[in-house]
Amino acid sequence: MSITIIDTDLFAQTAKAAQDSPRLRKNHNFHSDNNAACHRLLNALQPGTYVQPHCHLDPNKEETIVVVAGSFGMVIFDEQGKVTQHFVMSATGAQRGVNIPSGVFHCMVALEKDSVFFEAKAGPYVVVQEVEKAAWAPAEGEPGMAAYLASIEALFAKN
Repeated sequence: MSITIIDTDLFAQTAKAAQDSPRLRKNHNFHSDNNAACHRLLNALQPGTYVQPHCHLDPNKEETIVVVAGSFGMVIFDEQGKVTQHFVMSATGAQRGVNIPSGVFHCMVALEKDSVFFEAKAGPYVVVQEVEKAAWAPAEGEPGMAAYLASIEALFAKN
């Protein structure tokens, strides 16, 4: 077993893999497999990727996110889909991360090319269930997705 150096080269490699991915995002996992008790990963998102608003209902699945490169817009919703909070997190700004409790609907958008965050949450990996996906937001690839993504991105447009 060898150590992994977490540096700007690893951020760039993960961001490049995201750029090359049809979904414009990619993780670099530090945990050994999806059954690990603790999941630790880098997640690279490129502008234009769509993360459907969702929550995690398991009380052990709160997420901690810390931005290590670039910047992201984070959006928090109520259960009906009304935006209750939105803010920018960046690797160099005052707000560099967030802890999201279970049951809170959220999504994020990449505001800069090659944006990367570190994420930690409890394992094992479980696919987001239908009840955890926001029924008021289109799923990835569904009609209306591009317009919905544009409305989320507009929350962070510079005036």
